[in-house]
Amino acid sequence: MNLIESLKMATTALSSNRLRSSLTMLGIIIGNASTIALVGIGQGAQKLAAEQFESLGPNVLFVAPGSQETRRTSFTLPKTLVWADAIAIAEQVPTVKGVAPQISSNQLITYRSNNTNKQVIGVTPSFLTVRSFDIDNGRFISEIDLKRNNRVVVLGAEIADKLFPWDNPLGKQIRIKNISFEVIGVMQAKGSFLGNNQDETVYIPLSTMANQIVGRTSPYGTQVNFIAVSAQDENSIRAAKFQIENLLRLRHKITNEDDFSVQTQKDVLTIVGTVTSALTFLLAAISAISLLVGGIGLMNIMLVSVTERTSEIGLRKAIGAKEQDILIQFLLEAIILSAAGGTVGTLIGIGGIVAVGLFSALSPIISPLAIVLAVSVSGGIGLFFGVFPARSAAKLEPIVALRSV
Repeated sequence: MNLIESLKMATTALSSNRLRSSLTMLGIIIGNASTIALVGIGQGAQKLAAEQFESLGPNVLFVAPGSQETRRTSFTLPKTLVWADAIAIAEQVPTVKGVAPQISSNQLITYRSNNTNKQVIGVTPSFLTVRSFDIDNGRFISEIDLKRNNRVVVLGAEIADKLFPWDNPLGKQIRIKNISFEVIGVMQAKGSFLGNNQDETVYIPLSTMANQIVGRTSPYGTQVNFIAVSAQDENSIRAAKFQIENLLRLRHKITNEDDFSVQTQKDVLTIVGTVTSALTFLLAAISAISLLVGGIGLMNIMLVSVTERTSEIGLRKAIGAKEQDILIQFLLEAIILSAAGGTVGTLIGIGGIVAVGLFSALSPIISPLAIVLAVSVSGGIGLFFGVFPARSAAKLEPIVALRSV
């Protein structure tokens, strides 16, 4: 019997038991769909994280208080980074183009009867250029605001819409920690960063934040939570990091472990990439278990099929069918089931990726490699787990098989 005839007989046998064939494919379908969808979502998360860090600004370095070890093991950050450090970096590091220190704190924001608890950030005028933000309406904080401790505020796009749904917010008075501030500007929409909605943030002068909202909390000067630094260009990033570290060690009189950490955008992206890649691999491994379970289910159903079709096998052998013919037919049935399940699972997985992209901020990626691997693995599983049932069918003796009729 040639391959085409065996294929026709395999197709006929499967179509005559559609419910059983469909249930057999179910495990393969779930395995393929979950593999493709989860790998796509994992890669989409990796891409989103990279885009969000790149949106912080080009050639940016991040200076944070406490060493990396301290920040991993302590619940509270040390108060070792001050405004004077940011000024020294701006004045004494030649490879730096801009420096943007900031103080952040959650505060109650009130306008008439509207109350909301949102993040308030004290910033300097250089914040716009270093962090690549833009003003949509009005103006940003100026050097005069900083020197005079002016009570002025710039609103994020979403919080401006919430507090002033029908009015122009410019010139209006809002209250932060029960202190009146004049709205002087509204930021352009920026989106979320690692789960933090930057459009629901308000910005006030750093001096006002330190003196009137949070108070002076460090014995070394005006404590800042974070300093963003932009290098002159991409080639200056490593030199800027080296110079900033040396400057801060001199200023802080450090002889042992640093009480600060300086990370480049590339460093952070590498860490995030490692985490998201590990997550993607874990998701793929979990879905691969689904494929394995589907293969075992396929083998079980095929073994049941051999038992049910004992008489058919005996009859075919009695009229001249060889062991090879029976073996090929049952192998083809297993391969058809796994290939069909792989195809349906691939379509469902792609559909799931498209749905996630439409209804969430994530942009999952349809990975051709994941599709090829999933379909190949499902086909290989069909072949591997179909061998034992097929051999069992091929080894049946015609007389023994016919006696079961």
